[in-house]
Amino acid sequence: MRIRKTLVSLLLALAMLLSIAPVLAEGTDTPLVVAYSQFSEKFSPFFSETAYDADVQGMTQISLMTTDRMGGIIYNAIEGETVPYAGKDYEYKGAANLAVNYDKESNTTKYTAKIREDLKFSDGEPVTADDIIFTYYTLLDPSYTGSSSLSSYPIVGLKDYRTQTTTEVYDKYGAMADAIFEAGEDHEWAEGDAWTKEQQEDFWANVNKNWRDDVQGIVNVVNSQYAGYLPDTLGFTAEEIKENEGLQMAGGMALWGFGKVEEKVLTSGEKTFDLGNGEYPTLDDYMEAIKAAYATVKDYDAAEESAAGANLFNNTKEAFIGLWGPKDESMGGAGVPNIAGIKKLDDYTVEITTTGYSAPAVYSLLGVSITPLHYYGDKAMYDYENNMFGFKFGDLTNQRAKIGHPMGAGAYKFVKYENRVVYFEANEHYYKGMPKTKYIQFKETDSSEVPAGVDSGVVDAGEMSGTKANFETIAKYNSNGEITGDKVTTSKVDNLGYGYIGINADTVNVGGEAGSEASKNLRKAFGTVYAIYRGVAYDSYYGEAASVINYPISNTSWAAPQPTDPDYKVAFSVDVDGNDIYTSEMTAEERYEAALVAATGFFKAAGYTFDEATGKFTAAPEGAKLSYEVIIPGDGKGDHPSFAVLTGTKGLLERIGITLNINDPANANILWDALNSGQQEMWTAAWGATIDPDMYQIYFSGNIVGKGGTGSNHYHIADPKLDELIMEARESDDQAFRKAIYKQALDLIVDWACEIPAYQRQNCTIFSTERINIDTVTPDITTFWGWMNDIELIEMN
Repeated sequence: MRIRKTLVSLLLALAMLLSIAPVLAEGTDTPLVVAYSQFSEKFSPFFSETAYDADVQGMTQISLMTTDRMGGIIYNAIEGETVPYAGKDYEYKGAANLAVNYDKESNTTKYTAKIREDLKFSDGEPVTADDIIFTYYTLLDPSYTGSSSLSSYPIVGLKDYRTQTTTEVYDKYGAMADAIFEAGEDHEWAEGDAWTKEQQEDFWANVNKNWRDDVQGIVNVVNSQYAGYLPDTLGFTAEEIKENEGLQMAGGMALWGFGKVEEKVLTSGEKTFDLGNGEYPTLDDYMEAIKAAYATVKDYDAAEESAAGANLFNNTKEAFIGLWGPKDESMGGAGVPNIAGIKKLDDYTVEITTTGYSAPAVYSLLGVSITPLHYYGDKAMYDYENNMFGFKFGDLTNQRAKIGHPMGAGAYKFVKYENRVVYFEANEHYYKGMPKTKYIQFKETDSSEVPAGVDSGVVDAGEMSGTKANFETIAKYNSNGEITGDKVTTSKVDNLGYGYIGINADTVNVGGEAGSEASKNLRKAFGTVYAIYRGVAYDSYYGEAASVINYPISNTSWAAPQPTDPDYKVAFSVDVDGNDIYTSEMTAEERYEAALVAATGFFKAAGYTFDEATGKFTAAPEGAKLSYEVIIPGDGKGDHPSFAVLTGTKGLLERIGITLNINDPANANILWDALNSGQQEMWTAAWGATIDPDMYQIYFSGNIVGKGGTGSNHYHIADPKLDELIMEARESDDQAFRKAIYKQALDLIVDWACEIPAYQRQNCTIFSTERINIDTVTPDITTFWGWMNDIELIEMN
């Protein structure tokens, strides 16, 4: 359902930045300065995560796929196709012709891409099928950790290549790893064992190494993300802790529940450490405490102690198969040399074959950028005929080394990122012609400053939060009192994505059972109160530029349920018994009271102890708490559309003894780090969506953080039925059928109460009418056709 693993920090909209553009003379060298939000410097077609970083690398790249203003695929882009929109005909041209052909007899689908023969990268090197092959092998390498979900599709031969074994050998060594584990670490190897002594020693050495590394990871996470709690916990100053590794280890033990500190003395099991007198625990001590609590690494995995959300046994098992499987006699010592389903047909044509049919597959399989082999890889290591693909299998060192400096065949060349500014220069080799504007700059700034920046001339364009206040400001700049006039031109379209409030099922549950009814009731208690504050909060922040949504899907999608549908339901509007919470006659205050009553019912059903005399909860069931944290990226000043939702919820829940701690960090990376470690409890953010509403990347259980998939399932939802529905919807090309299946999936997601649908907003891009030739900005901007689609045509006045 989403383009990128990126969680778009909702300060919103692809957004922006103010700057300090150097004063240049009018003319072709005058730069177009675009406001942008904070970059993470992952400017890579392989590894970008945020929408902002993706836009930077996107300026330098071309895609195999071309789509129109409604998101439809242009299959004959080399010759061009004309497609009507809003009563006008538009011609679309692109880098490649595409084809999709399903063969029922063999149950396989072939995806073919033929690129233009005159394409060049920005350094003048020609673009060929070898670059496409290199791109696919990078994205499908087992060591790849970016946001692409390409490996989730059943490309013929992909599993064999990634594991370097046949299915039979893979199963053989998987069973061997299981048997070694069941025998136990103390097992004394004997000649009759079905494995060698070396294999046994290798397996257990890796188990212990991975386990130690993971426990050290806990210490690192505690000291980076929860450092604010350490002074009170340990009795030392933040500076003392920061400079002392022993205190950091003690903090990691104490905050993770493997030790208790009183009067600067840490007690862990039978051991005590007088921290005040310089007695500090080591990693060995922490491991001893861990192993006293968990007999085996599988027990540790089951308790989900890993700060990274890792499954250590599975990771060790996969590594064991990857090491020993290729050495099996049946493999002939050669492993699996290539992906059978990816073929180079000629110098400009590539074909991918998958098993079966998947509706969203075309967008992933053919929607890749064509990356330069000679830049991101090593041409000396490329020989298609001899199964060499530009890098060593399992080693993406070179691709990662270029993460901060993208290069491709796109309209612009990346020059540098300096002082929070990205500098671009026009690519004279661009296949659509050298861009009219020679220089472009993306500059970071607070999104609230974008309108003033465009008015003053500090920036020329930028995505603006569609708030009431911003629209009023823009209207004042223009002499006609409208949002489009002589000073500023405004473009508004529905955002391909939506805002939400998230809850982590693995950190907000009862008894460690994330999917139990009690755990769902706990999360529904919070969801019910969050939901009641949505309308007033988003109307106050956005006005007409946003609306409340009731399902976790963008309203731009054909799969989004509509209020006119017979089974449409307002999110979190029924109580624990399934009865409607609200009536149409209720006043606003009565609705808040009704929400509180319903939330109380959910908390009771979750096992919380309620004192009728005080009207407050006094104790939480095992594994749950009376206090939870929600992280909101509001720049440390509450500048976020959901901030009023959180403050309202906090106040209401306080009345029944439940505390909601609002964490509004000045640096949004604190949120992203928490999500990537899987330790967050609740948070607010937004998803960017794709044209096809594929739910695999976000909700499939194999994509929970640390499970080895895309790492995008930050909700930690693990539901076999939901997995089944997601895969079933992928395998059909009947849109009506898929919509019905997705509705079932959406209902399951809402029932897990891990995602409170928040709002559908509009993207508001503003341009300086004075400094940009508005007639050269692409007309009829839509959700699927942004202002940068024809960026090479934009001219400055």
